[in-house]
Amino acid sequence: MQWHLEEIASQVAPAAHGVVLLDQAGWHTTSKLDVPANLTLLSLPPRSPELNPVENVWQFIRGNWLSNRVFQSYDDIVSLSCDAWNKLIDQPWCIMSIGYRKWAHGF
Repeated sequence: MQWHLEEIASQVAPAAHGVVLLDQAGWHTTSKLDVPANLTLLSLPPRSPELNPVENVWQFIRGNWLSNRVFQSYDDIVSLSCDAWNKLIDQPWCIMSIGYRKWAHGF
């Protein structure tokens, strides 16, 4: 997470400030993070998947390509997860519909 924040900070324009929206996963909220001065971390409320569209992306992947199966090994999990991800990214319209929030586009 530290490397991720540093990479985001390196892409913020000089004299600008970035805001990073995060869920409350432990690696997002740990006091061990050294948040770059040009970033502010903004945590989403707990148990609010409607505010974090990626949660719906994972739900879609599980529901369409990864559910109701028994994985034979770790490598099987990785391989099938990669296959599912590649199927999804071949459908950008699907990703857009999963992440669309009517309330966010009403302003």
